[in-house]
Amino acid sequence: MAAEIHPKPLTRRPVLLNKIEGSQDVVNTAVIIPKEDGVISVSEDRTIRIWLKRDSGQYWPSVYHSMPSPCSCMSFNQETRRLSVGMDNGFISEFVLAEDYNKMTPDRTFQGSVTALCWDPVQRVLFSGSSDHSIIMWDIGGRKGTAIELQGHNEKVQGLCYAHHTRQLISCSSDGGIVIWNMDVQRQETPEWLDSDSCQKCEQPFFWNFKQMWDSKKIGLRQHHCRKCGKAMCGKCSSKRSTIPLMGFEFEVRVCDSCHESITDEDRAPTATFHDSKHSIVHIHYEVTRSWLLTSGADKIIKLWDMTPVVS
Repeated sequence: MAAEIHPKPLTRRPVLLNKIEGSQDVVNTAVIIPKEDGVISVSEDRTIRIWLKRDSGQYWPSVYHSMPSPCSCMSFNQETRRLSVGMDNGFISEFVLAEDYNKMTPDRTFQGSVTALCWDPVQRVLFSGSSDHSIIMWDIGGRKGTAIELQGHNEKVQGLCYAHHTRQLISCSSDGGIVIWNMDVQRQETPEWLDSDSCQKCEQPFFWNFKQMWDSKKIGLRQHHCRKCGKAMCGKCSSKRSTIPLMGFEFEVRVCDSCHESITDEDRAPTATFHDSKHSIVHIHYEVTRSWLLTSGADKIIKLWDMTPVVS
């Protein structure tokens, strides 16, 4: 009697299509070029590389560009072919890619202490997250040169995603905070801090103003700045604190007494909501079709979130 043959069960598994090798250090970010057999990568080895698939079936760089510092993150907009790259030295460099992805033209460079990047294609605004807990909204498309600050995290900003259909920005930080920003409001640029040798209200000298201290026989005071008007003030004249959401300050910050009186309850209305992911976030990805958010943490756990209740 012939032995019974038991067919082995089929095992389904991912199929490796290709391997792209050649980077000399860790590849921090890479994206597939939509509608192209190509990949853009940025690396710790200070390079930006555009890999295109050749007739041999292998990917080879069509562009190899060396940067002055290791590349930490990037954002690519296919519609404009604009590539924004953040570097460890605190600068963001922008490039415009040729239609055939065989050439990359430098456009501009600006400072931003970057840990995360994302692009709003409608307003043509670039968002950058920073290790100093802040987010900067750069007006790239409008060419107005404005830079609006958003303060809503207590730790390093690890990830940014933009929900263009609802005009909301999603940001995450290493302390597990998830913040949903309403970008459909008219935000104000924060003022530059003014320089002065004495308080711009009571005229008391600051501690480095030796001449005025000697002349007035007064001990110099520590300098502070009002976050609303930017004036240099002593502690007594800027003893109040307030949120200023339209200026990006969702937490209370120092303001002078005059500005504190001018801020209404309506001005203090929050423009962001805050949520705790309960793990230290190192990377995020937002899938707009289902409004799902993926967070991966230092705890080696990946969490999927339905953002419909807050991104709408």
